[in-house]
Amino acid sequence: MASDIYLDANATSPVLPSAIAAAVEAMAASFGNPSSSHAAGLRARHILDTTRARARRVLGAGPGRVLFTSGATEGIQAAVLSALVAVRERRAAGDDCGDLLVYGATEHKAVPESLAHWNRLLGTGLTLQPLPVDAAGRHRLDVLRDLAPRAAMVCTMAANNETGAISDLDGIARVLRESGSRAYWMVDCVQALGKLPLDLAHTRIDYAPFSGHKLHAPKGIGMLYVRDGAPYTPLLIGGGQESGGRSGTENMAGIAALGAVLAALEEGTTFRTHAELAALRERLAGALRDAFPAIVFNAPFEHTLPTTLNFAVPGMASRDLLDLFDAAGLRVSAGSACSAAKAAPSYVLDAMGLPPERSGGAVRLSIGPLADEAFVDAACARIRACGRALAAPVLAGGDPGVLQVGGDGRHGWIVFDGAVCVVLDPPRGQAERIAALVRTHGLGVRAVAGSGTDPDGAVARAAVRRALDLPASEPQPLGWPGDCATVALDDGSRAFCIAVGGAVLARVPHGPDAGFLLGAADAGRLPRAAVRMAFGAFDAADLARVAHERTVRCHGSDVDGVACATLAASVGGAPGQLEADALAAFLHRHDDALLVDVREAAESAAGALCLHGRAAHHVPLSRLAEHMAGWLAAPARPVVFMCRSGNRSAKAALCLRRAGHTQAWTVAGGIALAGGA
Repeated sequence: MASDIYLDANATSPVLPSAIAAAVEAMAASFGNPSSSHAAGLRARHILDTTRARARRVLGAGPGRVLFTSGATEGIQAAVLSALVAVRERRAAGDDCGDLLVYGATEHKAVPESLAHWNRLLGTGLTLQPLPVDAAGRHRLDVLRDLAPRAAMVCTMAANNETGAISDLDGIARVLRESGSRAYWMVDCVQALGKLPLDLAHTRIDYAPFSGHKLHAPKGIGMLYVRDGAPYTPLLIGGGQESGGRSGTENMAGIAALGAVLAALEEGTTFRTHAELAALRERLAGALRDAFPAIVFNAPFEHTLPTTLNFAVPGMASRDLLDLFDAAGLRVSAGSACSAAKAAPSYVLDAMGLPPERSGGAVRLSIGPLADEAFVDAACARIRACGRALAAPVLAGGDPGVLQVGGDGRHGWIVFDGAVCVVLDPPRGQAERIAALVRTHGLGVRAVAGSGTDPDGAVARAAVRRALDLPASEPQPLGWPGDCATVALDDGSRAFCIAVGGAVLARVPHGPDAGFLLGAADAGRLPRAAVRMAFGAFDAADLARVAHERTVRCHGSDVDGVACATLAASVGGAPGQLEADALAAFLHRHDDALLVDVREAAESAAGALCLHGRAAHHVPLSRLAEHMAGWLAAPARPVVFMCRSGNRSAKAALCLRRAGHTQAWTVAGGIALAGGA
């Protein structure tokens, strides 16, 4: 695989070399406890005091407090706890201090979840109230003006982690001042450090949490600014460290590393300026436009950090884009790293009012202020290579070929050769994708047919017909054409059929529904032994009369966890797992093992896979059913499936194992964890 070009700096950043050196020195030579009074403790205390002094200068803290924390999440907890304890005390004293906890609709989830948590635990009974944003991702000040008189606390962010949208903090402060609001104000400054000017003591901000790993310090170290005079309740009590503000022996390695980053900020030449970063962003944006001409950027550049690009490509899901970039060695994300595993559209983009296809297809590319010309040159070259990789043929090869098309839990199938295709049971939401594939490959469409097993089938077929500019009405029920030849089946019946490549696709009525058989006909007959694949409405007994036990059955949705199986398939079990530390030995023992890359065509074109010096054979997961019969014919030969993360290769191995091939394996954790990749 290609070497990494890391473009996910908003999630985390590589540690600055001087920060690594400072951390090592703190652990090796200055390992004393800063609370100890002996010389070793005094050396550690010096690091602590020096770093705090630098932090105060960089943040413009003035007389405010700067406490070291484990990161922004802890800082948010401490700020919310402090504000709500103060609100409860003020209310107990008869003070009218508001009934709303106002937070930006695009805040990191740590904010509303912390508000709800402490509101419940403290019994303050306040109402959480999201503050909407406009189409640029900036807070609606007109709405805040209405809410401010009732606000007990207001939580906003300096810049958004997904879009880079920069908040109008001066405007928010003005609204709070003009409305006479006494609300406590927390500003999440995680994305601001090193990217936006900070002079906190000259603002109305009460609390500002920071996280070191967003700016080239290690994970596990952060800061919390507390305005002079703002109430503060310690989250952690015990040994009285941080002047009683945050107990627990200090993370001296992290603090020393953070101190090196703060020193670089003060020194002023290590990191790129705002103008330099804006120029680099424009070059990246230009490469993206070249690679994906239909690209749309989800936030206006004039209101966003110059380190962040959030975009969507019409017709492509964010998962597909991430896989493509990853194959090229470009590490990007679909949004907040903390929410990446939830596979949902971006709530940030939803709050901005973007349509679902842009929210669900969003990708975030982010650089850090260490980025330079050479780094961006390399990134732009690979981005453009991704654009070229999209031209890799998808409907190619096979005699005929079979492509699986998935959507909303359903599976459709395209049977094709070099000239024509038949679309079977297209899932809803896949019409534009199917039409694009057909047009790109210049195929004629013989039928858009259904089996009757999909309750949304008629709607989905109609959408495909519209997208392909076909007549609106179906030629016959379920879309099968009327001008077909027939073929004899082994149960004595005849079936209408369409020639595709060197085979026929036969339609077999099954009550009001239909099944389809794909195989090579001989003299007008399709014998059981020649049926390669079956689709649609068959029960096992009916299929056994016209197909053999190795016929690959392609389902309309997953059955027992797989999209395709055979009549002789087993149920249960799991794919064979090859752990990274066992791969080399396994391949040495099995020099005949077939390595199979199950990533899609564009991913393979963007970066081919090899393992311990062996090149992988490319069979996309969407073409797996087409190749199963060939693998089943050699049951003793190990087949080792590979992909980026191990998810798709596990599905492939499970399918083949269920079909009876006991030597089907997946590389656990994918190529990302495999040694020798």
